[in-house]
Amino acid sequence: MLKITGLSSGYGGLAVLKEVSIHIRAGEFAAIVGPNGAGKTTLFKTISGTVAAMQGRIEFEGLDLLAIKPSARAHLGIAHIPEGRQVFPSLSILENLEMGAYTKAGQASWKENLEKIFSWFPVLAERQKSMAGALSGGQQQMLAIARGIASAPKLLMFDEPSMGLSPAIADEIFERIITIHREMGLAILLVEQRVAEALHYADLGYVLESGRVVLEGNPDELKSNDRVRKAYLGM
Repeated sequence: MLKITGLSSGYGGLAVLKEVSIHIRAGEFAAIVGPNGAGKTTLFKTISGTVAAMQGRIEFEGLDLLAIKPSARAHLGIAHIPEGRQVFPSLSILENLEMGAYTKAGQASWKENLEKIFSWFPVLAERQKSMAGALSGGQQQMLAIARGIASAPKLLMFDEPSMGLSPAIADEIFERIITIHREMGLAILLVEQRVAEALHYADLGYVLESGRVVLEGNPDELKSNDRVRKAYLGM
């Protein structure tokens, strides 16, 4: 589904990502872990199109994604849940969801997706007329995820969904992500600071350091790697 080959990208002519290659199949759950500043967010922004690629290829369902305008990429089925949530604070919960459903697929499946969203996140149903800015951090994260689902995506990209949340709320958010993956069969690309949980549920993982993929494999392989155990699992 998503095939990234030799990708380099960055800011102001300075490469943050350096010849990164990643491959995700339809319905697969992939986790990307690494230290702060490794280029994980830059990777997501390059896929979404807000950061330009310097070299390499990104293919999505066989299409050359780099030849497609950023504004059109969501219509292909790519949803980016950004770091820091970035909901529209002056709009209601329902209006935020309607903003997410602007894609053709989102409009066609609006009622069905809204029903799923409210079943997964009952608090959003209860407070659907409330302003998003009045929600707690955890509720805003739920809304950001729900807004992505409203676009009827084929690929969901989560950038640090547990950041800034209490452990209990982070656990709840992670459980919802697993449920969404299982029930919708979406491909998921997850960047997450909770490395143990990310690798536990993923089908495959990549370790990104200094802009390069330094390790890749199935979760058991990565969790047994001494480098991963010491740097990310506290062992």
